[in-house]
Amino acid sequence: MKILIVDDSKAMRMIVTRTLRQAGFDNHDYLEACDGAEALAVIAAERPDLVLSDWNMPEVNGIELLQRLREAGDEVRFGFVTSESTDAMRALAADSGALFLIAKPFTAETFAQALSGVLVG
Repeated sequence: MKILIVDDSKAMRMIVTRTLRQAGFDNHDYLEACDGAEALAVIAAERPDLVLSDWNMPEVNGIELLQRLREAGDEVRFGFVTSESTDAMRALAADSGALFLIAKPFTAETFAQALSGVLVG
């Protein structure tokens, strides 16, 4: 299974990967993108099973990435990992097709709970 981690911080991409492995998701292939624009190219080329995206990024932000994917008919499983998590953001994320929004800081347990049932197969 391929998981794409999208964040403009390389350190945060590494932290998300490490935390996923700690949560028991260590038998997956991890891909990275530094913003939504790069993520669109990686998604087209690699067809990941899950996208974990930051919200605030340059070029194409996380919600724009999700909306562009859905407008193109791409139903890839998608979740946010972001430092902001207002009720309005959670509602917009859900309305746009996100499966979950994980707020930073997070733990391995946070990922285990959010991804239970999402990473089947």
